[in-house]
Amino acid sequence: MRLNNKVALITGAGGPMGNAIANRLAEEGAQLVLTDISERRLLAAATDTLTDGAERVRADIRVRSEAYKVVEAGVARFGRIDILVNVVGGIKDTELKRPFVTMSEQRFDDTFTLNLKGSFHLIQIIAPMMIANRSGKIVNIGSISMSGEAGQADYGAAKAAVVSMTRSLAMEFAPHINVNCISPATIRTTVLDRTPESEKKYYLEKTMLKRFGEPRDIANAVLFLTSEESSYITGENLCVSGGIAPSL
Repeated sequence: MRLNNKVALITGAGGPMGNAIANRLAEEGAQLVLTDISERRLLAAATDTLTDGAERVRADIRVRSEAYKVVEAGVARFGRIDILVNVVGGIKDTELKRPFVTMSEQRFDDTFTLNLKGSFHLIQIIAPMMIANRSGKIVNIGSISMSGEAGQADYGAAKAAVVSMTRSLAMEFAPHINVNCISPATIRTTVLDRTPESEKKYYLEKTMLKRFGEPRDIANAVLFLTSEESSYITGENLCVSGGIAPSL
């Protein structure tokens, strides 16, 4: 059991990726604090046997007081937070792609808030505890769109910011906290259901492995970066992308 006696807080835990991460860490002995903006999704995920004993808190972590509520519930239940996995992100729009020249200021602001603000709050709240304990693991979820994606200038820029923030915090929190990022390609989540067939084919052809990623693929990478097997890795961006290598 690679995560015995470790407490992991996972955001976006009601979604396919967050749920897969929660189950994978639970398989390795982690105690869980799970949060999601949707109470329905959070309760639906509660049917998983592996996460029966998890502390579940519905919250909008973009709001600082709600982020505090999640951390306080976890600390009250388990005494500390050893691992933070920031899964929350995406695009809050009915259309995944918008031309930049017609993109609304609201969408631009919403994308940056969704992909960065919750992580900002939780890291600020939890990192001092980890530093005091001289131990901690933080994993942020980026995207290969960080290298640029037509129609998603907002999302690509926000995910580039996630990767940059990861690197900066790895420097600030060394030597006690490992801070790393995972940048997935297209993963089989609810987003794929909203993607036109022509775009699915485009993304599939870009991969060397000629398949979409599964939530479990991301969960396995998170497990590695939160276990002692990665103790000498910090400030890295691990692309779980079927061979796609994003670069500017």
